[in-house]
Amino acid sequence: MGLELYLDMLSQPCRAVYIFARSNNIPFEFKQVELMKEQHKTEEFQKVNMLMKVPAMRDGSFTLAESIAILLYMVRKFKTPDHWYPSDLQKRARVDEYLSWQHVSIREKGIKLFFMKVVLPLLTGHPLPPEKLEGATEELNAVLKQFEEKFLQDKPFIAGSEISLADLVAVVELMQPVASGYDLFEERPKLAAWRRRVEEVVGKQLFQEAHEVILNAKNLTTDKIAPELLRRLKQQLLKEAA
Repeated sequence: MGLELYLDMLSQPCRAVYIFARSNNIPFEFKQVELMKEQHKTEEFQKVNMLMKVPAMRDGSFTLAESIAILLYMVRKFKTPDHWYPSDLQKRARVDEYLSWQHVSIREKGIKLFFMKVVLPLLTGHPLPPEKLEGATEELNAVLKQFEEKFLQDKPFIAGSEISLADLVAVVELMQPVASGYDLFEERPKLAAWRRRVEEVVGKQLFQEAHEVILNAKNLTTDKIAPELLRRLKQQLLKEAA
């Protein structure tokens, strides 16, 4: 049994894992897990990841959860080019620094805006008031400023002259608010140029393929969401938006 990756391309971390594996010619079997249908809660999936989250990985009898752990496992097992997770102490530290920071900044603010602009209107039947969206957009803009000034600076990539895991993890997160209709690259030339460089390295066709599902998220309908998940999402998002 070879490497199996359990993924849903609506998920940012799943896209990072998928793009990394494909761009490095790592052989794997794609196992679709539809979050909106709560397939991650099935008995079968819990045998792979009892945490009931994607991405998840199975390599023979070995299973692994959490996207960063999976990315690092593939780096080490398949001996991918050094630039992905540099052997140079300080370059690697820059990658680690970003990966440690992004969870409660880029990821948290980006997904919040996506849910408010796409998911909540789908559940309630009407858009969120502009002032609520403005607050979420300002929060995202604040961390984008930090990303540019602290992590990207005037470098081609986060760790220097070559792409790393940090860039890949960052770009998939930034595509989430883009999918909501907020083109955060439009008035940020430095960020837009960085995105183009990332796309060129991994391959534009692969990048577009990986983001096809999320970029069509506005076409999502409630009948494609499990009823219990629909209820919980609505309750949670209305509370957050209050």
